Amino acid sequence: MQAQDVKNVFSMKGGQGESSYLKNSKAQLRDLQMMLNALEETLDKITIPPRGPGKLLLTAADLGCSCGRSSLVVADAIVQHMTNKLCRGKHVDAAAADPEFCFYFSDLPSNDFNTLFSLLPPHAASSGDGSGRRYFAGAVPGSFHDRLFPERSIDVFTSTFSLHWLSQVPDEVTDTRSPAYNKGKVFVQGSSEETGAAFRRQFQSDMARFLRCRAAELKPGGAMFLVFVGRPSSASPTDLGRSFNLLGAMFEESWCDLVDEGLIDGGSMDSFNIPSYAATLEEFREAVDADGSFAVNRLEHVMGSRLAVDDDPHDRRAVGRRVANNQRSIFGPLVEAHVGRALTDELFARMERRAEELSNELVDEMGVHYIVCSLSLV
Repeated sequence: MQAQDVKNVFSMKGGQGESSYLKNSKAQLRDLQMMLNALEETLDKITIPPRGPGKLLLTAADLGCSCGRSSLVVADAIVQHMTNKLCRGKHVDAAAADPEFCFYFSDLPSNDFNTLFSLLPPHAASSGDGSGRRYFAGAVPGSFHDRLFPERSIDVFTSTFSLHWLSQVPDEVTDTRSPAYNKGKVFVQGSSEETGAAFRRQFQSDMARFLRCRAAELKPGGAMFLVFVGRPSSASPTDLGRSFNLLGAMFEESWCDLVDEGLIDGGSMDSFNIPSYAATLEEFREAVDADGSFAVNRLEHVMGSRLAVDDDPHDRRAVGRRVANNQRSIFGPLVEAHVGRALTDELFARMERRAEELSNELVDEMGVHYIVCSLSLV
């Protein structure tokens, strides 16, 4: 899948249905709540700009906002913390103590911005009683691997659960003549060493572009708060840990079912790959050091929470349904663009049955390694 294809079709599953990202991102929201202290530390690193005429305006942008509630939690946390910081700091004049905020929600044009904005409460200025949203909101469609904002226009960037997504599947991974050709697989986990190296190079290239763009767009004294899927330093690029290996195996075996049953040809599976890479702390720091525009304030691994099952976690059918819906909320749009809605239904129905069989193991094992990072522009 080339870069333009990713931009055109990739998104978390929109709407508010059973397999939508909105209904299947509770674990991410729970994990984010654990990380808000790191966001607040990042905000404390921001240099408050000199105030011109009128109120102080602070600008923030969330990159890869998707259509769940996490981005809204981030926006509220930024407004609350920066308001408190200004009130108790040296910026105590009336204009600085009552700043205005502009928050940009950015994702690929294929993102369901309508669902996201339907979750926004009315702005405080129009609510009548002063309650409600305390920031002006805007959508910025585009890839975070490219420029999105004017130079020196943003005080703080955030990106949660997004930077492991690549701009494209590496060319050599889909080239039948290449040693990195990922035949019979759709993920990097469990693939060959050559495939892992190709994904690593793509990550390095994408991260260099990401950092270069953000360095141009941040105001002097600006900062970034980043959370994305990572892997332990001791693991190879093709080993993402027990939970991802389990999920990847179920996903690929479900594809193989469709091939074996004659519902799809093997070439359709061989030509499909997920554009994602889980870096190590060292790989990410290498990219930051190579760019040279940022100081690292915090860089650490955080283990995410377990699978969020609303019903009894020992109910095999409930676990199977939750796992299948969760995976469809993330990968479903890519699969549908490749094989259509009917075959996508078949694929995730088979994945649901496999998840039922492995329900106990999935509930125990399904945790995600995250990289949590705070960067300041130097």
